[in-house]
Amino acid sequence: MRHMRQGRVSIGRVGVMRFSRRTNWNTEESVLARAHRVRVDAGLPIADLTASNPTRCGFTYSGNLLDELADARALVYDPQPRGSLQAREAICKYYADRGSLVRPEQAVLTTSTSEAYSFLFRLLCDPGTEILVAQPGYPLFDFLAALDDVGLTAAPLVYDHGWQIDFEGFRRAITPATRAIVLVHPNNPTGHFTKPSEAEELARLCREFDLSLIVDEVFLDYGFEEQGRSFAAGLDGVPLFVVSGLSKIAGLPQMKAAWIVATGPERMQALDRLEVIADTFLSMNAPVQCALPKWLEGRAAIQGQIRERVEINLVELDRQLRKVPEVSRLEVEGGWYAVLRIPALQPDEQTVLALLELGVWVHPGYFFGMADSGWLVVGLLTETKEFGTGVTLLVDYFRTHQGGNKKGL
Repeated sequence: MRHMRQGRVSIGRVGVMRFSRRTNWNTEESVLARAHRVRVDAGLPIADLTASNPTRCGFTYSGNLLDELADARALVYDPQPRGSLQAREAICKYYADRGSLVRPEQAVLTTSTSEAYSFLFRLLCDPGTEILVAQPGYPLFDFLAALDDVGLTAAPLVYDHGWQIDFEGFRRAITPATRAIVLVHPNNPTGHFTKPSEAEELARLCREFDLSLIVDEVFLDYGFEEQGRSFAAGLDGVPLFVVSGLSKIAGLPQMKAAWIVATGPERMQALDRLEVIADTFLSMNAPVQCALPKWLEGRAAIQGQIRERVEINLVELDRQLRKVPEVSRLEVEGGWYAVLRIPALQPDEQTVLALLELGVWVHPGYFFGMADSGWLVVGLLTETKEFGTGVTLLVDYFRTHQGGNKKGL
């Protein structure tokens, strides 16, 4: 009462929430994201050349695709840490169709390739150890590594009449703390398939430094000239973990179904440990596991549409780029992205903002670990009419500005 009469109320100390350092990210809206949002909110047209979600790109899916989720077997809760046998057998058939022998006991189901990476980082790494990742590459790994208290070290891909692994750069990047190499095959966004000779050199590095190899094959089915060889067949003397899933294989990112296939020495011990990790979360749901065999079996229909779209858009991109010799498309062997070399006359962020003002949305190269100027990345999934409009705007910009060296820019 005395405190109240004097105008003071004692309510104790107000606490301050303490967050983990692993989530200490800058969550403010970026300049590019803000500019894109403002244009969208204003209702202004945008030709989106960053599209990567096949469910939003105008493809035709089977009308009864969701019927598979009504399988009555899903009404019984039967927790299997590695995933149901029928789902893992379907994964084995997928690899058999590609000429690789995989047994059900080698597979562990996860809800996404992101979760698969997290499981593998926990399997292979102690806090403070490192993973080597080829760059250019998708920026997701930065967040995954931070969340699992793992360091991330970039190792270079280089371009010389095609993308190649810089093995001296890889070797220099390896330290006593390195535990594994992550490779995307084919790479996102460069489209580089790892050649057999490169795989042999990677195997030598792994054996020399006692490293595991993690290979992401989500784009494997989207080679331009021929289908790439899966790493699921294994590499001599190398602990190897292949990651893939329905997101790209069946064009179904919303179904949240992926897997790990383990090969090589000590794989049984690795799988036993992965089973404990998977059993801790039991994140894979029963309806999707029941549906997975049918969705994998029907993958050809959506893959055919995606390949056709990518090929048409790539032809259109090349046709229009002939008007601007200052801009070149780098060789691409697979996937659904194209890398453009542009005049390095200003930061790529400025170029992307200028293109957005004209109504076309592209990725700056630095988003994938490239230099701050000289690179753009375009997606090839966009519907063909919209894609053609976007490329026309992009080409007109470079014909007029050449990356910013005209009209006082």
